[in-house]
Amino acid sequence: MSNDTASLEQRPSILIVDDESVNLSVFGQCLMTDYAVLVATSGVKALEIANNTSLDLILLDIMMPGMDGYEVIKALKSNPKTQDIPVIFVTALTSELDETFGFSLGAADYLYKPCNLSILSVRVNLQIELKKARERLQNQNIHLETELQKRMQEHQLIQSELMQSEKLAAIGQLAAGIAHEINNPLGFIFSNLNSFQEYALEIFDLIDQYDNQLSKCRPQPDCIEKLQALKQQKDWNFLREDIADLISESKEGLTRVRNIVRAFNQFTDDNGQNWQQYDIKQSLDTTLKVFVCSQNIQCRIRKEYGDTPEIECIPQLMNQVFLSLLTNAWQAVGESGEIIIRTGIDDKQIWVEIADDGPGINPNHMHRLFEPFFTTRPIGKGIGLGLSTANNIVRAHHGRIDVSSQIGEGASFKIWLPIHQTHD
Repeated sequence: MSNDTASLEQRPSILIVDDESVNLSVFGQCLMTDYAVLVATSGVKALEIANNTSLDLILLDIMMPGMDGYEVIKALKSNPKTQDIPVIFVTALTSELDETFGFSLGAADYLYKPCNLSILSVRVNLQIELKKARERLQNQNIHLETELQKRMQEHQLIQSELMQSEKLAAIGQLAAGIAHEINNPLGFIFSNLNSFQEYALEIFDLIDQYDNQLSKCRPQPDCIEKLQALKQQKDWNFLREDIADLISESKEGLTRVRNIVRAFNQFTDDNGQNWQQYDIKQSLDTTLKVFVCSQNIQCRIRKEYGDTPEIECIPQLMNQVFLSLLTNAWQAVGESGEIIIRTGIDDKQIWVEIADDGPGINPNHMHRLFEPFFTTRPIGKGIGLGLSTANNIVRAHHGRIDVSSQIGEGASFKIWLPIHQTHD
């Protein structure tokens, strides 16, 4: 394409509609230097061109056979494709009533025949510039609306993340308070159980000594029979064995409660809010205890930890990442599935994989997993920020999350984290 042809295509396009060939020739000669000029000798032809061509202006005669200019402009303004094309009536109808009626139909300007070509050129140029200004304004409005929507989405995301952070902080304070309150009764229950265990041993020993002495003293047969009957009535052998088992089981249960309390304390520890060297497996174990306790998890959880060095991270944020991924896996497998947690090292990075044997991820959803507010859960069951927040935290640690999945074969989220951070 030559530069001349390109420049012609870039020029504003004008359609001249008139049933008089002389008018078409005169107006065309006047305007063709600055504009790409098209002509039509009837209203029907004018509408056909307008529907199939990008026009910047129409010069329209009113008195034409068949379809007059009034009918043409009505058709133009009723069509969304052509309604914004400015129309200038160029007509021999010179009464104010005709001019007013023309403007009422949507005309941009009204010129009388025979018209001064210089005035025609000025009026055409004015309407072309006004059209360009309207288009620029429209484009700016579209741009501003797009930016506004973008800012609103960012604002909603920030607000949601702030709410999430405040919620986590409140939960942390609540957990810390509850843990503190539980620790006190746990302490004296442990102490009392230990004392009771010692007392029970003393009682058992005392009774054993009585039995031993009785066997040496040779008491009356009826006395021995009464004592033996009493032991049998009280089921002494069962009591002796069961008391020891009850104490052991109670201490085991209290140990589990104490471990859960410690896990909550570690999960919400204020010291974990700063960058530090930390064993990621400890973060996983702490989060697992909180996860299993808080969600009453019944599915199988298998740990396959490899040797990994301590890494530089913010432990409390990593706890949040693991909790989000574990919750996501649990929602996929339900109570009958299995969650597998693996760790390993590759060069200067460590990796943590949280996989499940659930139904897998819909391929159409893969590219949206970390998108804020995206969720496949029912309304009211989640706001779609868990994976998005987890991804943001991992990226802030200069890491990444890889996702793989096969329908019917489960999904895997693999976190890669550098051992050493390069702080900006």
